Amino acid sequence: MIISLKGNSTWLQVRRYWELLHVLVSRNLKVRYRGSLLGVYWSLLNPLIMTGLYAAIFGKAFALYYENSIFNYALAAFTGLVVINFFSASTSQALSSVVGNGSLLNKISLPVSIFPVSMIAANVFQFAVGVLPLLTVITFVNSKNLVNVLALLLPFLALVLVCTGVGFLVSALYVFFRDLPYFYELVVFVLWLSSPVFYPAAIVSPQVKPFLALNPLSPIIESLRQITLSGAPPNLGLIWGALLSGIIILSLGWTCFHLWRHQFMDLL
Repeated sequence: MIISLKGNSTWLQVRRYWELLHVLVSRNLKVRYRGSLLGVYWSLLNPLIMTGLYAAIFGKAFALYYENSIFNYALAAFTGLVVINFFSASTSQALSSVVGNGSLLNKISLPVSIFPVSMIAANVFQFAVGVLPLLTVITFVNSKNLVNVLALLLPFLALVLVCTGVGFLVSALYVFFRDLPYFYELVVFVLWLSSPVFYPAAIVSPQVKPFLALNPLSPIIESLRQITLSGAPPNLGLIWGALLSGIIILSLGWTCFHLWRHQFMDLL
């Protein structure tokens, strides 16, 4: 009987969390795109425009690394851009989520973690509707293999894990340090430069590569490119490296968030 009651209590908590998540994600998307003509498809238009600019500026210089094809370089740049854009948008929005809902938390008892998670989830929905269908088409055209299409979900899962972990960490830190957004802009810029977004990883000197390997977005971008563009079966080593970095960062972010959250209400 005791086990049954505990099980019912856990199920009710999970159900309540899911319902809250659904409400907050819907609210986030409605507020973000109120009055917008394209709505969630801005998440697709932005990297497409940037891809065109990169192809026009760097296409001839870097096409050598992509079978002398500017089109292949453009596809590679697009995959890098969708990763860095997703990371930048979701973690920056998660950063202010706890502080931004401080007044609500002071009035209603809610699980604090729901706010950064809802920001990540809103961007997951946006990605799934806007960018993922195009990546699916590109992957199937290049590989003619449904395994590669399904494997797309694995580097994206790794990206979500990384963003959720970072989201937990920065949203907790922002409660204590209100100057964090200015510093975090610099962090995102460094991650963008140190990720092979608009340049091939092959041009990086051997002396610098060990430092760039610390960037958790690099294995995600490389894994996504390998699955999407190479036409070869998914590289399990790249996928495992991406997932491992995601699991480590999620564990670190959640641990810090859990340890610090009892201090939040005094500062909100």
